[in-house]
Amino acid sequence: MSATLERLRTILARDYKLAPDAVTPDATLEALGIDSLGVAELLWTVEDELKIKLAAPPDSLQTVGDVVAWLDETVRAQSAAAPGAPAATDAPEAPEVPTAPPLTQA
Repeated sequence: MSATLERLRTILARDYKLAPDAVTPDATLEALGIDSLGVAELLWTVEDELKIKLAAPPDSLQTVGDVVAWLDETVRAQSAAAPGAPAATDAPEAPEVPTAPPLTQA
């Protein structure tokens, strides 16, 4: 069993109250009771726990195995990025907005 599957199984069992043995690579997210909002919440948790940045997930994430494969691919791509270089999924920084001087009373 891959480390990613094990981590995902732990998260799903904890956060979605699922039996760990129900979280198999072939299990569909729908069968586990995870809708599109649940997928978004799950991926936020994965980002926090794995300390990675995720782009918008592809529509093809239908099973636990799909999620594991996508996460592994994302982690590999970020690891391959040069040290200090922003990952492809990093959002550009917002430009600094100039502020006006305070108003003075006459």
